[in-house]
Amino acid sequence: MKAQHDFGPDHGRGADDPLVHGVAWAEQDHGVALATVISTWGSAPRPVGSQLVIRDDEAFEGSVSGGCVEGAVILDALDVMKSGVPKIVEFGVADATAFEVGLACGGRIAIFIEPLSLKSDGFKAAKALLAAKKARRSLVRLIDLRQQKSWFFDPADGPPSDPDPLLSSAALVQALQSARSQLIEQDGERLFFQIEQPALRLYLIGAVHIAQALAPMAKAVGYDVTVIDPRGAFATSARFSDVRLLEAWPDEALLAERPDERSAVVTLTHDPKLDDAALRVALDSKVFYIGSLGSRKTHKARLERLSADFGKNDTLLRICGPVGLAIGARTPAEIAISIMAQMTQYLRSGPENPIPFAPRPKDA
Repeated sequence: MKAQHDFGPDHGRGADDPLVHGVAWAEQDHGVALATVISTWGSAPRPVGSQLVIRDDEAFEGSVSGGCVEGAVILDALDVMKSGVPKIVEFGVADATAFEVGLACGGRIAIFIEPLSLKSDGFKAAKALLAAKKARRSLVRLIDLRQQKSWFFDPADGPPSDPDPLLSSAALVQALQSARSQLIEQDGERLFFQIEQPALRLYLIGAVHIAQALAPMAKAVGYDVTVIDPRGAFATSARFSDVRLLEAWPDEALLAERPDERSAVVTLTHDPKLDDAALRVALDSKVFYIGSLGSRKTHKARLERLSADFGKNDTLLRICGPVGLAIGARTPAEIAISIMAQMTQYLRSGPENPIPFAPRPKDA
């Protein structure tokens, strides 16, 4: 077996995305199969939507169990390549096979394996999903697992009319509202909603030491990271390897980037000329997280300056300042951890449902 990389369903569909590899392999005339986690029970090691793509020489990319059942799935995938017929496999702690391959964590998983040949529905689906990611638009693939049929639709347009007899409208609406890939079973039918959303993006204002620590952390959990700083001496490839750099004024760069609800902005320069310019654009956008470095005293002064543009309303409450969770962070790396944790909290729970942490010490 060849090299493995571990990516979850929220990965940004970059060059390391399993679908990218699968499409490329199929276009090179390899036999290819795609395995997708369609349901989990208990302490399953990977979430629904996680994917593994397998080539006919047993090379693979991605993960459906963090290494527990990959070997068995690869063998099933080779059978699917030969037959051209999709199949569903299940593993659980009570299964001898699952125990032998390491799934002894008490969970169960179901995995849908489909061929990714050039004429298959799976290949067409992969191309469509990757195109949607590139265009930064949401897309839903609805798979009828019994009939081996699938449909595509934009969640903003509502569900397609063809599968309506299979499920009640309430079940469809609930699946779409969750915005998470999931399996729905009703009246003997099994439908899998594969929901793809635009890649997460993080814009770091200021090519400073904290940005050097935060950028690789964010990339590791699936963000497309961009560092913006007009100061050429700071924003260099030597200081930021494998990170997109924009040597531009933050407001101009952000306006051109058009950050959306799958984007986050963190200002780190301590320079109001740079930070405030970025914050004004971020506050006028739908970004899910805005953070700004500085003490409570610095943040109070920042809010006073921005109130001239936004008034004394709740808009300025969107800024997390001082940025990061109160974990007593001191070093650039520790501060980066606190920022990444708070950003994850907002992504998963939203600002309306904060996770309780110890109060932040008073700043000087």
